[in-house]
Amino acid sequence: MKTKQSGSDEILLGSHMSTAGGVPKAVDRGESIGCTAMQIFVKGNTRWAFPPLKPEDAKLFRERMKNSPIKSCIAHTIYLVNLGSANPELRQKSIDDMVDELTRCDALGVTGLVMHPGAHGGDGPDAGIARIASALDEIFAATPKGECQILLETTAGQGTAIGAQFEEIAAIIKQTKARKRLGVCLDTCHVFSAGYELRTKDGYEKTWSDFDRIIGLDQLKAIHVNDSKKPFASRKDRHEHIGKGEIGLEAFRMLMNDRNLRGIPMVLETDKGDDMAEDVENMAVLRSLIK
Repeated sequence: MKTKQSGSDEILLGSHMSTAGGVPKAVDRGESIGCTAMQIFVKGNTRWAFPPLKPEDAKLFRERMKNSPIKSCIAHTIYLVNLGSANPELRQKSIDDMVDELTRCDALGVTGLVMHPGAHGGDGPDAGIARIASALDEIFAATPKGECQILLETTAGQGTAIGAQFEEIAAIIKQTKARKRLGVCLDTCHVFSAGYELRTKDGYEKTWSDFDRIIGLDQLKAIHVNDSKKPFASRKDRHEHIGKGEIGLEAFRMLMNDRNLRGIPMVLETDKGDDMAEDVENMAVLRSLIK
């Protein structure tokens, strides 16, 4: 049975915000469209090397967040990270990057860093899971005073990606020494594409019951709220705007009215233009579903 894991009754809703022009600008952008939660990149998301975080930017970001209606900010790792890789060079680059990103998150006061667990490259989930857990132990050993949690994201299961099954996420957590420094981010598009039903009441309830039984609802620290361009159990990761994809509005109606999820930051990761009109529309749709 699900148990309410947050002390807050507030619905925290927002989107991924650009940090162009400096990370404090993300707060301005989020506030301008009515976010109460947001996600950011703490460094350039498509390359390893990136200039250090400016101390003045970190200070200003913290000050802006202190009095902001945005009550929660999480970050997402760069797309190059793969802790499940058997390639020693890629593995080490991924570990070094995660140490850097966690350090940046702590400087900014960001509470969770979302990470795709990784891909095993062909030698099986068990080997990949073992490599991920070992890499996480190295990352946490290198950041002993870190406060930001790494949030393992559920995946759609494309290729050899790990994390499409709740059991795989649970296995990583179980094999990692510093389990308190780990949480989970559930992506609605990903779990739907991985074969977890969300569209019916029975399916929705079973998905969350399975999550609670296998991982534990207390581990849930963030939700990516995305519809899916691809069909159920397709194992394809293609985000769609809310209500315009294969998941449909009813699933999001149940999500927005699920009191067990209150206080959990819910963020959109759908395509948008510079004016963020799509974010405004998606959030309006989601809020219209609240009873």
